[in-house]
Amino acid sequence: MANLILLGTAAAIPDSEHENTYMALVAKQGTVLIDCVGTPPVRLAEAGIPLDSITDLLVTHFHPDHVSGVPLLLMNMWLQGRKTPLTIHGLKHCLDRVLRMIEDYACLTWPDFFEVIFNVLPEEEGVVVLEKEDFRLATSPMVHLIPTIGIRIESRPDGRAIVYSCDTEICDALRHMAKGADVLLQEAAGDSPGHTTAAQAGTLGRQAGVKRLLLIHYPLGEEIGRQMIADAEANFGAPVELATDLMTIEL
Repeated sequence: MANLILLGTAAAIPDSEHENTYMALVAKQGTVLIDCVGTPPVRLAEAGIPLDSITDLLVTHFHPDHVSGVPLLLMNMWLQGRKTPLTIHGLKHCLDRVLRMIEDYACLTWPDFFEVIFNVLPEEEGVVVLEKEDFRLATSPMVHLIPTIGIRIESRPDGRAIVYSCDTEICDALRHMAKGADVLLQEAAGDSPGHTTAAQAGTLGRQAGVKRLLLIHYPLGEEIGRQMIADAEANFGAPVELATDLMTIEL
């Protein structure tokens, strides 16, 4: 069985209780980190995830609230003596810039640095990135300010699905990806280009027939949170939750 652990749930402005949004898919075959921000070794330790269990890093898009922690992650892996390769998956737009960021820190020239493999994903719907014993992970292009991907994770063999929209406006690819999901992690950053409101998240969840709707990548504040829940529930027609840091979702 695989679990999705939410390492952060905030939109671009975090606080002491909410890191920027990123997460880890933990399975028997290893851990897939989805985006990487802040001081990842600290949050990973809080979640009980060893650095050496991470086999893959999937970066959704090149905005600092999604990839700022990549060089620090690599440095800590190296300092702990990592020898096994790390594969970084993402769109060309993102990987080109992640590579430049890593080169600026000269990570790849450090003595006995482990191999980093870059896997460029096509901007197409339903691209299978990883297929393991416990899960299947696929991506689809979203509509954001820059090229961005959303993610659908399906358990094997029962097909239970968790969908993470990432940063996006409502679009056909998101509707297709979310259809019939057991859990939809839908961003709710608000009414601005490249993003979604809580009310739109509720409508999408109802139309896609999802069983459980969680809002993620949201602005912080108790009053804001209550209003987002009310807006989403009015359109979803069932209880809606705010995702919280270190929440675990069983796949």
